[in-house]
Amino acid sequence: MESYTNGKITTLKTKSKIKVLVVPSDRTGVGYFRSTKPHVTLEELYPEEFHVDIDYAPKYNNEEWLKQYDIIHYHRTFGPYEEMEETLNRLDKLDIVSFMDIDDHWSPGEHHPAYTIIKNSGMDVKIKNNIKLARNVITTTNLFTDLIKKTNPNANVFILPNAIDPTESQYTPNPEPSERLRIGWLGGSSHLRDLEILKGVASKLKYEGLIDKVQFVICGFDLRGTMTMIDQQTGKQTQRPIKPMESVWYQYEKIFTDDYDTVSEDYKNFLLSFKKGEYPGIQNEPYRRVWTKPITTYASNYNLFDVSLAPIEEHVFNKVKSQLKVIEAGFHKKAMIAQDYGPYQIDLIPYLNKSNNKKIQEKIVNPEGNALLVKTSKNHKDWYKNIKTLIENPSMVEELRNNLHNTVKNTYSINAVCKSRKEIYVNSLIKKDILTTTL
Repeated sequence: MESYTNGKITTLKTKSKIKVLVVPSDRTGVGYFRSTKPHVTLEELYPEEFHVDIDYAPKYNNEEWLKQYDIIHYHRTFGPYEEMEETLNRLDKLDIVSFMDIDDHWSPGEHHPAYTIIKNSGMDVKIKNNIKLARNVITTTNLFTDLIKKTNPNANVFILPNAIDPTESQYTPNPEPSERLRIGWLGGSSHLRDLEILKGVASKLKYEGLIDKVQFVICGFDLRGTMTMIDQQTGKQTQRPIKPMESVWYQYEKIFTDDYDTVSEDYKNFLLSFKKGEYPGIQNEPYRRVWTKPITTYASNYNLFDVSLAPIEEHVFNKVKSQLKVIEAGFHKKAMIAQDYGPYQIDLIPYLNKSNNKKIQEKIVNPEGNALLVKTSKNHKDWYKNIKTLIENPSMVEELRNNLHNTVKNTYSINAVCKSRKEIYVNSLIKKDILTTTL
């Protein structure tokens, strides 16, 4: 195999292709964005140079099987956490280059739904120990890179951000028409504390007579899950299906509807029946519920709104998260109102800035700005003010969506990120003397 990297010809000594084993952590979002999709694309883009195998249950202790690979990419762990030191030493002996991928902090905030489970299982400690053992680490942002380097100064740390394949139909902009400004949020079940920042926005819009000009769209509504019951006398744990009003999505919905006070009585009754399907008069309601979709189609929900909201609570878990919401919104050409914190400080540039002249009350427009940003010290009234600004200035929505698209379209396309991944992998093999180079 010959490959051109950084102006040099690289030649693999013993094989025709670089063989990569990918071990995803799951078959859902993290596994898709961090493991399967990037590596499937890597092989598609460079078929003469790379062969990729994806295995959810690899033979991590079988040397004869392992030695066919040049590179192993694993998300958080490769085999049992307790055996990682032994496993990594085995890979070193076989001259296999290992990359640990991690995109979330090992310890979520106390209000994260998985916090207790993670703490009780010691999963946070296990993941942190794996970082300490890792030879190479791939992550998503500079902020997380700094933390990883403090945890393991000896590791090589690389940034490969989440990336979008614009050829996927779910990322093809095809917005539905609407007379209302549709304001959307798309996410999972771990964001109650983030969304509570918006509590009061819907009621403020109603009080100010603007609720008929907007439609909040919440995407990902999902009543699947279980409730753990603990017998106080015996301590025995049993599980049952979760009830709708026990779901965090019910809490989300109350925030976006002011406890169902902004919607019509008929629609309220429809929502509280928790039946799937679309309400017949949804275009006339200030709120829309959209049920969950698979990871391969969920992003098509961006077509249902014009403005993407990104509130985020201030703590270290959120601070080092990736900017995936920004990337997705940009590829879908959506305007954004976001918290001026953590991942939303990486690519977002404020469109409106305060004047240095205290006598000037109006904000100064930055024509290169790509978002409206809310300081973490502010409350729901500031989110309301930004929504009001977009209601009153439709042309601003258009400018924001175009500017954000221009920000992300090249940097975060999967082809661009795969090119960087190829260079990282090739260079790692050169250092191991598995690849030779000539000018």
